[in-house]
Amino acid sequence: MSRRKSGTVTIIPNVQIIDIAEEGKGVGKADELVIFVDKAVPGDVVDVKLTKKKKNFAEAIIETLHEKSDLRTDPFCPHFGTCGGCKWQHMGYDAQLKFKQKNVEAALQRLGKIDTTSAEPILGSAKNRYYRNKLEFTFSNKRWLERADVERDEDFDMNALGFHVPLRFDKILDIEHCYLQDEPSNSIRNSVRAYALQHGLSFYDLRNHEGVLRNLIIRTSTTGEVMVAVIFAYPEQKQVDDLMDYLKTEFPQITSLLYIINQKKNDTIFDQEVITFAGRDHIFEEMDGIRFKIGVKSFYQTNSEQAFELYKITRDFAGFKGDELVYDLYTGAGTIANFIAKDVKQVVGVEYVPTAIEDAKFNSALNGINNTLFYAGDMKDILTSEFILAHGKPDVVITDPPRAGMHADVVKRLLETEAEKIVYVSCNAATQARDLELLNEKYDVVRIKPVDMFPHTQHVENVVLLKLKGLN
Repeated sequence: MSRRKSGTVTIIPNVQIIDIAEEGKGVGKADELVIFVDKAVPGDVVDVKLTKKKKNFAEAIIETLHEKSDLRTDPFCPHFGTCGGCKWQHMGYDAQLKFKQKNVEAALQRLGKIDTTSAEPILGSAKNRYYRNKLEFTFSNKRWLERADVERDEDFDMNALGFHVPLRFDKILDIEHCYLQDEPSNSIRNSVRAYALQHGLSFYDLRNHEGVLRNLIIRTSTTGEVMVAVIFAYPEQKQVDDLMDYLKTEFPQITSLLYIINQKKNDTIFDQEVITFAGRDHIFEEMDGIRFKIGVKSFYQTNSEQAFELYKITRDFAGFKGDELVYDLYTGAGTIANFIAKDVKQVVGVEYVPTAIEDAKFNSALNGINNTLFYAGDMKDILTSEFILAHGKPDVVITDPPRAGMHADVVKRLLETEAEKIVYVSCNAATQARDLELLNEKYDVVRIKPVDMFPHTQHVENVVLLKLKGLN
């Protein structure tokens, strides 16, 4: 394939885009060189300008778009291309689902040696905009500047309230409208920004660690409740009280109004005191008639409606008859455990985070569920032969580990335990495939179903049912 150079820039013409990579970059080939092309869509034919070149691959941007793919669509968000989220929104949603299914099956085949011919079609999200129930925004006195900003011959405000620009920890993209979370999210964020500017509240300096305002967390629920948590860094108490009073008055729909003073060098709040300014210190979510208490530090699936579908699939794969002992590994706040409790004899949940386990116990008590037990600790240390002897051999194991997958010791314990069924829920098909290959020693994969929890991103959940070899 011919190439031309302009100065030190290499242009490769007529590259056919044949796939899409995780970061929303189209994939093409020139001779043996794999090229990842920013904002390209499978089916495009483009001239590309190389921005980085390694031995076997290169990164590039589109120089000329000769043929538009039938899968291409206009991005709906004005922040597309700068913001780190929603990187697939330039491709139609049906096409996104197609490539997510393809990526899951490819990972299982390549890394886990799994036969995916019986994989079920991916379940798309009923909502592909305004589907998140939680967003966290960052205040910064160093706003990311677009080209139009730089070209303007005038002074402009450098404060921002929005999202981190990829690969730039100290630069924040100021967000006017986010399509991820429904109202009142955008109104609250924009009002807080306007209030801060009007009243001279300083935005956080991410390099020097100084300033009044640091982060803003907004959580909503399908029950109509709203939580707002303002994280301050170095405020005067009057500044805190005045801003919180403003939010309380301006947005009476807020049911949980909180603040935190975080003067650490990082943004994590799990070790910080949460102060309730108005309302409750939590909101409630509801799923299948079960209520869940959610605090500012609680884990809950961020796509509430699709989480319901994910858990129904998990329950269906398990095929409960009513007399099963179930181990729910990586139980989090016990959402799955409480969701399936009415369908089984007993659920034993294990989770690393102690506060999540307290939430799990509270949620059981809240719903009058008395057949759940929860334990906090490192999974590989808790799930021992003594633990299983004390609680009984499980009939079904449900495991929903973090992106890194299960520790090798946990996989080994599952092989020793020989539960009749394992339902493996994963947010990372690659690590899931690795674990499935290890479990293949004693288990057959009998059902596979991807579930799209995060439209316009590369992320996808995958549910796999394994059965002990030799069982009918």
